[in-house]
Amino acid sequence: MIRVASVPSSHAYVQHLLPVRCGSEREPLSAGSVQLLPDPAPVRVDVPGQWWPPRLLDARWLAEQTDVHFDVLHVHFGFESFAPEELTRTVDHLHGRRLPLVLTVHDLHNPHFTDNVQHLRQLDVLVRAADAVITLTSGAAAWIHDRWGVRSTVVEHPHVVPLDRMDRSRPPSESFVIGVHAKNLRSNMDPLAVMDAVVEAARSLPDATVRLDIDEDVFEHSSHWYNPTIGAKLLDYTSFPDVDVRVHGRFDDDALWDYLSAIDVSVLPYRFGTHSGWLEACRDLGTAVVASDCGFYADQARVHSFRMGVDSFDPATLVAALRASHADRTPAVESGTRAQQRQRIADTHAAIYRAVIKEMR
Repeated sequence: MIRVASVPSSHAYVQHLLPVRCGSEREPLSAGSVQLLPDPAPVRVDVPGQWWPPRLLDARWLAEQTDVHFDVLHVHFGFESFAPEELTRTVDHLHGRRLPLVLTVHDLHNPHFTDNVQHLRQLDVLVRAADAVITLTSGAAAWIHDRWGVRSTVVEHPHVVPLDRMDRSRPPSESFVIGVHAKNLRSNMDPLAVMDAVVEAARSLPDATVRLDIDEDVFEHSSHWYNPTIGAKLLDYTSFPDVDVRVHGRFDDDALWDYLSAIDVSVLPYRFGTHSGWLEACRDLGTAVVASDCGFYADQARVHSFRMGVDSFDPATLVAALRASHADRTPAVESGTRAQQRQRIADTHAAIYRAVIKEMR
């Protein structure tokens, strides 16, 4: 059994790197030849299930542990909490004990920060030190090779929605619903920029309506995401008769699956980014995706793209993409296809773990 200390372990993406067993979504932390170790509790826990900032990237904490034993450290998310110098100490600790490091590069531009300098400095350390690098698309792999001269293994993104939930039929709808979810106005999102073009596209289609969702954190004074100026401008769309504006708490998983099943197309107004789990959830539920061309979303899966970047936006391309999504409805990926894909993904990861362990020994 290969013991994998994953950063993190509890994230749905990481859980879905294990194969499905007995057709159940309640799979254990171990499957086949791989065992995922639980996330060590952080110094301070503010919310249930919190794994960040990850103790496994703290070289001092690692050196003090006598009861933490693993064969591979696999880093996915959470390293933004550590300066490049701290990450260097961590990889030195691992290599000094002949413990291999595997890195999956999900984000080449951290979606939470407009300034990407620190993120790239952190990747400078991790990519060069990793004994194996994984990423999700060929475009990202080429970018990694161009910057660091490192070859990556491209492993496709697994399903996000539970397999049994994917098998439910979508609810009937009397209109073509275009969804824009502002969420908490994360740094890479600019829903305000796209709304006029979304409304224009909806009005050009015979049966289209627009649904605009906003997390209530945007309007809470005590919230880290408090942004009343942009929030108020988004609320102005309540005056449009064909726009349904909804403010609510952050969706839990079940509510998110219901939301994505209630809209026909989801617009991703990203100024910067790389890959998207939201995109995969849409695929699982048969919701079309209209995404900006700033990252590698079109490499990740079939989407309708429009031109948008840090300092640019072409509204005509968004209108065209929405019209295309109306003309070409997207069927959901079958749960059986996703289960087979997940087995391939699990086999690939197990093979990578065996290879780096053998090489290190």
